[in-house]
Amino acid sequence: MMRQLNRLNQFIRLWQHSHGAPQQTSVTEMAAHCFCSDRHIRTLLHQWRDEGWLDWQAQSGRGKRGTLCFLQTPDHLRRQLLQQQLDRGQSLDALQLTQLAPEQLSRLLQPFMGGQWLNNMPTLRIPYYRPLDKLHLPALSGRAEQHLARHIFAGLTRFNGNEVAPDLAHHWVCNQQQTAWFFFLRPQLHWHNGEMVRAIQLQQRLQHILESTEGSKLLASVKHIELAHALCLRIELHYPDNWLAHRLATVTCLLPHPTDDMTGCGPYRMTTFSDELVRIESHSWYHLLPPLMQTIEYWITPQLFERELGTSCRHPVQIAIGGRRDLALLRPVSNSISLGFCYLATRQHAGFTQRQARKLMMLIHTSGMVSHLPVDEGLITPSDEMLPGWPLPGWNTAANTPLPARLKLHYHLPVELHAMAHQLQDVLAQHGCQLDLHFHPAKNWRDYAQLSDADIIMGDRLIGDAPEFTLESWLRLDPLWPVLLPDQRYAAVIRRLRIIQAQHDEGLRINDLKTTFSHLMARAIVLPLFNYHYQVSAPPHVEGIHLNAMGWFDFTRAWIPPPVTID
Repeated sequence: MMRQLNRLNQFIRLWQHSHGAPQQTSVTEMAAHCFCSDRHIRTLLHQWRDEGWLDWQAQSGRGKRGTLCFLQTPDHLRRQLLQQQLDRGQSLDALQLTQLAPEQLSRLLQPFMGGQWLNNMPTLRIPYYRPLDKLHLPALSGRAEQHLARHIFAGLTRFNGNEVAPDLAHHWVCNQQQTAWFFFLRPQLHWHNGEMVRAIQLQQRLQHILESTEGSKLLASVKHIELAHALCLRIELHYPDNWLAHRLATVTCLLPHPTDDMTGCGPYRMTTFSDELVRIESHSWYHLLPPLMQTIEYWITPQLFERELGTSCRHPVQIAIGGRRDLALLRPVSNSISLGFCYLATRQHAGFTQRQARKLMMLIHTSGMVSHLPVDEGLITPSDEMLPGWPLPGWNTAANTPLPARLKLHYHLPVELHAMAHQLQDVLAQHGCQLDLHFHPAKNWRDYAQLSDADIIMGDRLIGDAPEFTLESWLRLDPLWPVLLPDQRYAAVIRRLRIIQAQHDEGLRINDLKTTFSHLMARAIVLPLFNYHYQVSAPPHVEGIHLNAMGWFDFTRAWIPPPVTID
């Protein structure tokens, strides 16, 4: 590959001297342009002529000028060499081969996006707007990273829509007191490296999760984890927890290999992870339904998205599969309103009372400011409930309450909250309240020491599968809540969650959780602001694309028809 790259770079130097125009030149002059010897340039000229890159008609005699005509352009040769590497499945080599500025690379890559057949293997290339964060489990914040992790790693259980389904464990049972749970492992499980999965490896990984900051909160009910059998794990609880199978299906409880954090036993294995390319390939020992798409690639082209947001990708929640050649053919194949939402929360204290917080939420809800945010049309929709069937309360009794003279707003990503913060600042100024803005450039409040200084907080609550359980975990895990609620009140919420999780009937658990959040909204502690419109667009030849609750699609069910003619 390096030989090809050097030959291409030499050709480009020669081509650039005349910008591809025919010229009268000598071997010595061309050698000077290419920074090489006369002997080497003669060798290159013969190779380039044999391959049809140029035509060189030499004149006999030392120093005589001959005629040089270029038959190919550097862009054409780059595409040709790129295609050769991609057809061999050498995606990383292809990126190294091009050695272009990012904006040039974006244009060059466009024809190769979408569904492709490479060496009779179906491959899906997704242009993506930013580098992906390292998959450091158990805590992942980005939607794309969480979605990718679920395709690489497996847990004892997994989510299938709103239901919990078997994964590494094919069944589970608990004792009558609901304090001892037994998870029966599938036989013949394999890691991506071909090793057999041993129960003790899973037990050790789960114990490690239990000892982590995130895991200790999520699995607060777990007393210890032990081997009951070579194919059975026993999890003993301090107290009953009927959300346990849900907790074990979360990203926090995905189980990597004991000595390699990037090796799992999910449907795909990681083969390349860089700022330019992420590549995963199907795992031949996968224990569930095998993937239909053999290879998935994220091609990271941030400059393309910064300049042309609206062609390849309108917004991170609206994904397009395919390149520039497909743009006219792309059509929305799946769309939905996110269950997750951006929220506003208040830290009530002597200088910012509950009545004033209610006045604030009433202003937001009745002013229509969310509908008039300066964001792309059709991207968001104002929230009128926290979850379907969980309506917002009214705060009309606070209409005549004056606001404090000054309040502090702290908020993090997504970028739409920038617009919301400035809109809120203008509205509160009309009511005699100066709003100071503090932006945290992250996706969550983890390790943000200034949160306790805020009066108002805005952030994003992602909700994937099992939305009610996700909100239960939000109360447990997010550092937001101990800041919003005084110690005794937050302790009371945690005790309430323990009572709820002890109920065997899921309907009763959900109803009690709804009541808990209704009280928080009625006290003007939290308010959902807006939901996103999730959308995936794809060219006609990419099939099996169906949005999941996180705004992505199951890579294992996507497929492309083989290139055959059907009469």
